[in-house]
Amino acid sequence: MTPRSLPALVLSALFATGASAQGAPDGKQISTQGANGAPACITCHGAQGEGNPAAGFPQLAGLGAKYLTEQLEAMANGSRVSPVMAATAKALDPAQQQAVASYYASLPSPLNLDRLAATAMHPVKPADTGAWLATRGAWDKNVPACNQCHGPGGIGVGQNFPSLAGQPAAYIAGQLRAWQQGQRPPGPLGLMPAVATRLSAADIDAVSAYYAGLPKAADLLATQTPSSDGAKP
Repeated sequence: MTPRSLPALVLSALFATGASAQGAPDGKQISTQGANGAPACITCHGAQGEGNPAAGFPQLAGLGAKYLTEQLEAMANGSRVSPVMAATAKALDPAQQQAVASYYASLPSPLNLDRLAATAMHPVKPADTGAWLATRGAWDKNVPACNQCHGPGGIGVGQNFPSLAGQPAAYIAGQLRAWQQGQRPPGPLGLMPAVATRLSAADIDAVSAYYAGLPKAADLLATQTPSSDGAKP
């Protein structure tokens, strides 16, 4: 190798690095413009991943990147049945799936997590089926409290357990029924099919409505007990 050839090698290496970086998928761009014929994620999930409760589209902002990537993979390969999302998930290659999942994971949750967590300390009655299942469970059916995995107030825990608070009731109920019917992968420790199959239709509707309405309930509780209020993260 001659000294004269070194600059050419350096330029070649820099060009290759730049091309690789330029070719890396942009999660934000996919969310706003779509990719490979797939529509922009913001069309259904909102400009900041806040979801669309009226239409039943879930919040994505702040969910774990690992969880979101796994869901896209599952919808692409059909192990999670989703007529709405299947074509979009299939259109994205693995790197694009990971990029858009990481982008949404990086966005702040639109919810007041402190207020939501404080609801777990509020007393509930057995007659309030949704709140009781969420915070106490139904041990006569061997059903643990949803909050045990999904966090106080359903705010989510780590990469594997997504937030439930504020998700559309129709979406939550639909996922529980999907687990009953074997239309979603079992998830960590195979917990969710076991839980879902022990819930009645009324149980599903009650706990889904509870979590969907929890952000408003948390705000109301905060006005009644100012000391429990917390700043939005």
